[in-house]
Amino acid sequence: MKVLHLSTFDNSGGAAKAAYRLHQGLVNQQVDSQMLVQTKVTGDYRVYDPLGKLRKGLAVFRPIIDRLPLILSRQPFLPYKSLQWLPNSTIADIDALDPDIIHLHWISEGFISIESLAKLNKPVVLTLHDMWAFTGVCHYSDECDRYKISCGSCPQLASNKDFDLSRWVWKRKAKSWQKLNLTVIAPSQWMTDCAKSSSLLQEKKVKLIHHGLDTKIYKPIEQKTARTILNLPLDKKLILFGAITATKDTRKGFPFLEAALQKLSKSDWQDQLEIVIFGASPPANPPKLGFKCHYQGRLDDDISLAIAYAAADVMVVPSTQESFGQTACESLACGTPVVAFKTTGLQDIVEHQQNGYLARPFEIDDLATGITWVLEDKTRWQSLCWRAREKVEQKFTLENFSSKHLKLYKQILNPVTSN
Repeated sequence: MKVLHLSTFDNSGGAAKAAYRLHQGLVNQQVDSQMLVQTKVTGDYRVYDPLGKLRKGLAVFRPIIDRLPLILSRQPFLPYKSLQWLPNSTIADIDALDPDIIHLHWISEGFISIESLAKLNKPVVLTLHDMWAFTGVCHYSDECDRYKISCGSCPQLASNKDFDLSRWVWKRKAKSWQKLNLTVIAPSQWMTDCAKSSSLLQEKKVKLIHHGLDTKIYKPIEQKTARTILNLPLDKKLILFGAITATKDTRKGFPFLEAALQKLSKSDWQDQLEIVIFGASPPANPPKLGFKCHYQGRLDDDISLAIAYAAADVMVVPSTQESFGQTACESLACGTPVVAFKTTGLQDIVEHQQNGYLARPFEIDDLATGITWVLEDKTRWQSLCWRAREKVEQKFTLENFSSKHLKLYKQILNPVTSN
């Protein structure tokens, strides 16, 4: 069985990391797994990117060119809107690799056009790393549910026209998706429900498979050792927060954390807590969090991330929408409890008062309460840490992740035998 994963990146960003972990898990199970990407960052010989200086150069400008219709329609710079209209030679690259099954991951940034996807003549699996596959242009819908009909009058485009850019892209997807032998994978129950209620995917097969990770890398490490490596204080309770562009991406919820910390800074916790942030460097004008803050910058490798998780007493993931919530899962794997809002994919990972705390969306007071609840009782905290690791070992291992995909691939390629 030859499996080809399509992903804009091979190991940069949450979606790419999930795709690459799956690729690694399949290789570990002796599957002929390869990746085709627009931008390669690993040295993995099984990962292919565009050949030639011209194509590599074009890959740099594709995201900008793909957004030209948005720019010409006087839309602001929108990093989480994708039109995917640029012609490309990706289909020829796929044909040259001749896979048995094609697995689509996060394919934005102009990597492959919607029309090109319709030309895929092999069984296709699509993982919903965000909502783009069943919306018009947006990767996350916020509070909009127009994807349940046919988009148009898009609030994220500040549009009041039925036929706007979102409807145009929706119609292109509707035409292309209809031609595909497509099976959809959702990494959380929330994403499963969204896909099944969407106008674009409601007729497709949607299967829930949670993401997984390597529990030999993401594992508990003695807290003192982890803190010493990162030069963090040994005598404080540490609150961890992180994501790519951690403090700028509003979907990641940093303003909620900021407000909760300001509240805690006026309590008895004032002299007991410090903050650790990864995914961001110290800004010129640091936000007033009320506590000393240690900025770790970007931590792209798994070992550095695992050390950061192990150094903390609690991880806060205050996202408003998450397809899954990989930082939460990584933190639990390292034995560090998680505080999050009770919403979207995070509900599949965090068990309220079992391995963390699920605050009421999007109540700052309850978020602050959750942080203190995790930290205030040492015996309870140790129990949370133990359950955190246990949950990952039960549900989110790399072996479980790749085995479920392999079983699905076999069912798709040999439906009679598999049944």
